[in-house]
Amino acid sequence: MNEKGNLSINSENFLPIIKKWLYTDKDIFVRELVSNACDAVTKLQKLARMGEAEVPENEPLEIHVVLNQDLHTLQIIDNGIGMTAEEIKKYINQIAFSGATDFLAKFQEKAEQENEIIGHFGLGFYSAFMVADQVEIDTLSFQKDAQAAKWICEGGIDYEMDHGSRETRGTTITLHLGEDGKEFLEESTLYSALRKYCSFMPVPIFVDVIKEPTEEETEAEKKEANTLHISPEEAADLTKEAALQKLEANKAVEPEEPKPLNDTTPLWQKQPKDCTDEDYKAFYHKVFFDMNDPLFWIHLNMDYPFRLKGILYFPKLVEHMDVMDGEIKLYANQVYIADNIKEVVPEFLLLLKGVLDCPDMPLNVSRSALQNDGYVEKMNTYITKKVADKMTQLFKNERSTYEGFWNDIGIFIKYGCMREEKFYDKVKDALLFKTTDDVYETLSEYLEKNKEKHENKLFFVSDENLQAQYIRLFKEQGLEAAILSAPVDKPFVSFLEYKNAGVEVQRIDSDISHTLQKTEDSDVSEAKKQAEEFTNTRMETLFRKLLNNDSLKVNVEALKAESVSAMILLSEKSRRMLEMMEAYGNATDFKAMFADVKPEETLVLNRSNSLVKNLLDMSEKEEKETEVALLCHHIYDLALMSHRPLTSEEMTTFIDRSNTILGKLASFEAGK
Repeated sequence: MNEKGNLSINSENFLPIIKKWLYTDKDIFVRELVSNACDAVTKLQKLARMGEAEVPENEPLEIHVVLNQDLHTLQIIDNGIGMTAEEIKKYINQIAFSGATDFLAKFQEKAEQENEIIGHFGLGFYSAFMVADQVEIDTLSFQKDAQAAKWICEGGIDYEMDHGSRETRGTTITLHLGEDGKEFLEESTLYSALRKYCSFMPVPIFVDVIKEPTEEETEAEKKEANTLHISPEEAADLTKEAALQKLEANKAVEPEEPKPLNDTTPLWQKQPKDCTDEDYKAFYHKVFFDMNDPLFWIHLNMDYPFRLKGILYFPKLVEHMDVMDGEIKLYANQVYIADNIKEVVPEFLLLLKGVLDCPDMPLNVSRSALQNDGYVEKMNTYITKKVADKMTQLFKNERSTYEGFWNDIGIFIKYGCMREEKFYDKVKDALLFKTTDDVYETLSEYLEKNKEKHENKLFFVSDENLQAQYIRLFKEQGLEAAILSAPVDKPFVSFLEYKNAGVEVQRIDSDISHTLQKTEDSDVSEAKKQAEEFTNTRMETLFRKLLNNDSLKVNVEALKAESVSAMILLSEKSRRMLEMMEAYGNATDFKAMFADVKPEETLVLNRSNSLVKNLLDMSEKEEKETEVALLCHHIYDLALMSHRPLTSEEMTTFIDRSNTILGKLASFEAGK
């Protein structure tokens, strides 16, 4: 049999197009060829179980990847089902896969599908030409009386077929690596690709590297061989026992049994009841190279109405933003597909680490099609439910453990709630808030505990150091605030209000709770009210003039804490507006829309404080104008420092003024 022909495709540019548009992911050929070999073996196993094929009991079914660096070849060898010449014509020559014409049309015109799931256009075998100048197939079918067949193609559309040389059932694919594939002659590059795609394939995979030893290696082997012998002179000097011991020690060590590169039964394929905590942790360290143990995990095992297996890990966070480095690995029948495919995995789950094996996933379609695929939607719903169930289960049954996890998982849960309202509906009762009293409470627990002090208000702290003064005031009056200091908390507070009608969420410096104010007689005289209003007006006029800030509001109030001279309040509405302006600062339309918006900032002077009392008295004396200006600026800056960091210019001015005030104080004391 000797046959020549050309491939049944519509364009002779087919193979060059493969090379061009899959170039950045050319290691995909490893997955395609090795997974094809896996398929050949598993098909043989199925036929053997059905009595349709004979396989000797002691014959190991396996795959060998052989790299010959001197010949520049890479072989994928299996002892699976094999092919006949007719099957080669059908499955190789005709390129009988769906979408070949569409593929050509898409990629000849524009590389707009750059982010497609590479390798799932049905290219399969033909991905070999991304790295090889010539590809050979030598195969023998399992069928009785089958003859070996050989197929050769040099990267164009012409091929040649003849009788093969293979004497045992299976297939050998030989790639003659060209310029585009020379990197795969390096062991490290080949091993990296094999581990990436084949670490959990269901058939044992062995790797062999053939190369001529270097001169240095040859000399080292000779030297080692010489050391294994004892000279007659040396033997004469040794006792019989010592000589025997040395000879025994110098015996060649029995070579270890070769081990497969892959784990054919990964943890996610096992039943949860058969897996220990140590198994889960070991698998996590192996797959994700994370030195820290995961907090906990969810083992997914669904067989109906769709098939899905996997393990989702909740990682230990070192820093808040570590959560953004999550990694969900997607597999299909233990064959690696990709990482973090947003159309397949709920977006908020991409913050976790884990593996998902989806045998029924229609991965031969584009990502745009996946977005509207019913299977994907069902899978998303199932995974979301399983994660939510795990959260509520931990909260109800192991609350102390759950609270211990909260600093790590809270960010993920909040993000998930905002991205998936169905998720929020399931976990809303398990949302925790760590408070300034160092306890963890749900929203309902917080509101119930503080209803007499500030009904239906959740006060929160965004920066414990910066807002330390406000926290101290709260604690002195038996009040508490939730600590919401992570980046995700900025949008989360608005989300909380949206989902909890009637509940106000305010930062601790947005308002003064009535419990912080001194209680005054209800029958305050009209004259006293007028005097207080006059004082407020006078102080507001004075501070606006000195600070050159016409929008500043000033209130003089009596607070229970006498140590605090002043506080700056920024209404919750204004603060959120400023955060939006900061977030969208580069958006021209947004800047124009809010160009004239000024924050509603209020300076609260504490009339219970001795410094403020003196200021109020001094402000009525013209001869104290200089001292009053110094005090006003300084009191404002002290309040500002508990509200936000001073700018470099503001800090320089504050330090200079502090030195001036201290100088005056020292001079006054010295004058005594």
